[in-house]
Amino acid sequence: MILLWGLGSDQPLAAVRTELAKLGRTAVMIDQRAVLETTVELEIDTEPRGALEWSGIRVDLERVKAAYMRPYDPFGVPALARTAPDAPERRHALAAYEVLRLWGDASPARVVNRLAAMSSNNSKPYQAELIRHAGFSIPATLLTTDPEAVIAFAARHGELVYKSISGTRSIVARLDVMRRDELERVTACPTQFQALVPGIDYRVHVVGDEVFVCELVADSVDYRYAHAVDRRAATIPDEQARACVELARVLELSVAGIDLRRTPAGEWFCFEVNPSPAYSWFDLEGRIATSIARHLAAA
Repeated sequence: MILLWGLGSDQPLAAVRTELAKLGRTAVMIDQRAVLETTVELEIDTEPRGALEWSGIRVDLERVKAAYMRPYDPFGVPALARTAPDAPERRHALAAYEVLRLWGDASPARVVNRLAAMSSNNSKPYQAELIRHAGFSIPATLLTTDPEAVIAFAARHGELVYKSISGTRSIVARLDVMRRDELERVTACPTQFQALVPGIDYRVHVVGDEVFVCELVADSVDYRYAHAVDRRAATIPDEQARACVELARVLELSVAGIDLRRTPAGEWFCFEVNPSPAYSWFDLEGRIATSIARHLAAA
């Protein structure tokens, strides 16, 4: 049995479910929109045992051989939109989330991806060290709450960009060090500054040992928020492809989205690894969903 966990409207989940059907494999969807009607039981001894129930359906977790886990914020699901912060519905939603998270981390099933393995993305500086050890170059980096340190760093490295250090999405932006009044804000919020690396962006998706590449040419340093982005399926040198597969393996991610940039001089930099990539926008040939489905079905 294969489980899918997340919002039923999530495009990556829906695409994998469609591809599994083409393979003749039925997947059970644990839709977080129905979390208030869902109960989960879990007991962990030598192996986890338990069951899921909703709408008169019962699934024994011991029968699950593979799972694709893309859960939404347990408090952000539509069913909790009008509930009070201390409402019992919120406690129920959090409990269901935590039990499924624990099952996914402890289960012998093939899980894409275990939430414990995704935790490296919660600290950008920590993940950057893992990236560097995997053989990629990373930009010169400063993590600080000192405005003067930022100005000195810019004097050494030239133009800078800045971003948050957590796993919460933030917009990567260029820094104008002359705006000293705004730079003072870092005293209240540790911020990561990096030397600007010119070049072309590549989003690499790794599924097991397979690599899928999308080249991105944008009019902004952060292609996710650019006004214009040219996308095309591409390839990268074998050395970088192997390094991406190895990086995903080190992070214990069977599916990963890796952001690379190739400079005009031909040097490759890696910025970060997304442990639960919303790959659909990059999947121009429709191959990533198929690969994930096959990866799950092979279990």
